[in-house]
Parts: sequence; C-alpha cells; structure tokens
Amino acid sequence: MELPIPLMSLDEEQQLFGPYDCHAKASLQRFGVRFASRDGVLRLIGEGDAVALMGERVRMLLAGLRKGKTYNPGEANSLLFDGQSEALHAAATEAISGDCHEPKSVARSESVSTPVGRHPRMPRPRTDNQAQYMQAMQDNSLVLGAGPAGTGKTYLAVAAAVSALREGRVKRIVLTRPAVEAGEHLGFLPGDLHDKVDPYLRPLFDALNDLFGPATALRMKELDVVEIAPLAFMRGRTLNQSFVILDEAQNATVSQLKMFLTRLGEGTVAVVTGDHTQSDLPSGRSGLVDAMDRLAGIPKIATVVFHKNDVQRSKLVQRIVEAYEGD
Repeated sequence: MELPIPLMSLDEEQQLFGPYDCHAKASLQRFGVRFASRDGVLRLIGEGDAVALMGERVRMLLAGLRKGKTYNPGEANSLLFDGQSEALHAAATEAISGDCHEPKSVARSESVSTPVGRHPRMPRPRTDNQAQYMQAMQDNSLVLGAGPAGTGKTYLAVAAAVSALREGRVKRIVLTRPAVEAGEHLGFLPGDLHDKVDPYLRPLFDALNDLFGPATALRMKELDVVEIAPLAFMRGRTLNQSFVILDEAQNATVSQLKMFLTRLGEGTVAVVTGDHTQSDLPSGRSGLVDAMDRLAGIPKIATVVFHKNDVQRSKLVQRIVEAYEGD
C-alpha cells in the first residue's frame, strides 16, 4: 500500500524525516513503513494497517506544525512512534529517544535555532471594520466584503484562508476574479492559458507570495493546494472543503455571481470582495451590489462594508478616496 501526503514546505519534510533520517529509519524498522519524498509529496509505503497508522501520526504531527508549534527531534519521535496526543507534548522530554542517535546538545540546538512549521507573516486587523471582517470569516460560510481600495479586503481574506488551511478546517484555497479590463482593451494576450490570465490574477499572487514567500506559494500551487483561476472557469464545479475568494466582484455580472455562489459545497467558506462604488462592467448591475441587497439577513451570510477611515495602504490613497467620494 502507498499513501501520499502533500507537504507544504521543505521544513515539514525535514521534521518528518528527522536528523540524519532517523525517523524514516525508525519507521522502517518498527513498522515496516518506508518514507519516500518527491515533488513535495511524502509517500508512506508498506502493509495496509501499518501505513494507515503511520499516516494518522504523520498527519497529527503536520497539524501541529501548521498551527505554529515547534518540536525538537525527541518530541517528534514520541508523537510518531509512541502515539502521544498533543496534550502530552508539553511534558515531553527534550532528550532524544533511542531512534535518533544524536547528542542531547545537538537536538536542543536544532530545536532552538531551526524552528519548523513557521507561520507566514499573518496580518492583524488595524481598524474596527477589519476586526469585524476577520471575525465574520471565522463565524460564517459566506462573507461579502465591500469598500474602497486599500482597506485590506483581499489581503485579509487571503490571510484568513491561509489560517484555515493550516488549522485543517479546509483542504485547499481557491482564488478567483473576473477577467475584466479596467477601461482598456488589451487585445489578444500572447502565451498559454497561464500567461493570458496572469495579469488579471496578479494581485492574488502578490498577496499569497507576501504571506508565504514566493517559493512556498509556488510549491502549494504545484501541489494544487492553492488554485488561482478566472471566474469563468468555476462553472460546473462543486467546491468542497475549500476556502474560496472571489476578488473584484464588482466586475462580475449578477448571473456570474449567482453561478459562483452555487458552486459552494460542504465545508466551504467563501469570501466575495470588491468596491461596490465602482465597476468596469460595460453595462448592467454589478453582481456584488445585487448580492449585498439580495442576501441580506440570510443566516451564515455576513456583509462588512469598509469606509475611507479603513484605508491602510497609504495616507495618499486615503486622501484620493476622499476626493472621489462625491462622484
């Protein structure tokens, strides 16, 4: 039997294999389960029951790492091979067990100097509306975030998605936006599909790169843990156990937004963001404005409206928003 487990970083791989691959060797000796890693995926290979047991313990260790915990090799060894629960880790010894034949001083040094499972740079809300927005994404299945540029609608939504993924509340992140040009006709863009949609989706790439770092963000996209796609590609799909963000929703038509909202499956959280005061649609009502009116009062759906005082991008942007408010 072979069980694949996607890894989010090289740090996770290093923690699972242990110093000098001691955890991988112990797994083979004790359970007959071989560790193999390739292309960001850990593969457990062995007899069915043994692989299932080791898979459960590996996932338990990964869940702790993704919540920001750090384990020295002895603690990781105990969790993998003694089946200790998370509650026992506070009392776990700092000494290395017999499976990791390293001096105690080396193990302690690694635990202090090389923390594994580092959190991305998670932002904190700076205004009351941002705090309300973050809480709404914790408490509801659908959140509509509307307001001017620079208020953190997209960035905070991506941060909430990353947090949900690391905590195991969702299995993947889906980022999407309508491919609508801002008053200019760019013509036919060269390249393959990725090259054509990249300019429209670049703001979502930027937020992801800023939170994870370019290397980890790219790895997560390659593993399909993070998907970034135009809104048109959502049709016909069912999104389960996902955190889905629709950005620039003021440029989605009413029918497009209805299509998007009816894609949401079990265990999925959706956040729809945009500036409800402007739209690049050539005609017709903005889907975001329509949804804000149509979905008001429905349980598990929240709307948060940002204002000029919530602009955090820069003081200049705040003054520009104020200057255009009367239009």
